Amino acid sequence: MKKNKLLTIMLIIIAALALVGVIAFVLLTQLNKEPEVKELSIEEIALASVAIPEIKTNLADGNYAVLQLTIQTESEDAAKELTQRIFQVNNIAIQELSEMTEEDLQGKQGKILFEKAIKAKMNELMQEGEVQQVYITSFIIS
Repeated sequence: MKKNKLLTIMLIIIAALALVGVIAFVLLTQLNKEPEVKELSIEEIALASVAIPEIKTNLADGNYAVLQLTIQTESEDAAKELTQRIFQVNNIAIQELSEMTEEDLQGKQGKILFEKAIKAKMNELMQEGEVQQVYITSFIIS
């Protein structure tokens, strides 16, 4: 009688541990799953993007830069908000460029760092979505 009771308790404990393990496995696999990223069509990207007018400013080394940006947001609503924030984009770009030299902006890496800085600072301001990508569409240093 005692052996049957002990065996029953052990089976219950093993079953409970197995159940906890299965639940933990399911939760971990569901939580670690990357969200599905919807690929946008070029039409959707265009509607969610804002062209920033030409920006002219001095660089830290005395040279000056003339550039244009196009900023891609995650939605049309975010693009509408960004359109209202163009003056802030200009301000951020001028501030960033004023601390950079011609050498800082040379090559691909310098431009990528500039784009990332604009993206990060704009995302701090955005309320209706976020900036997905900043594109330099025209760039001259003189």
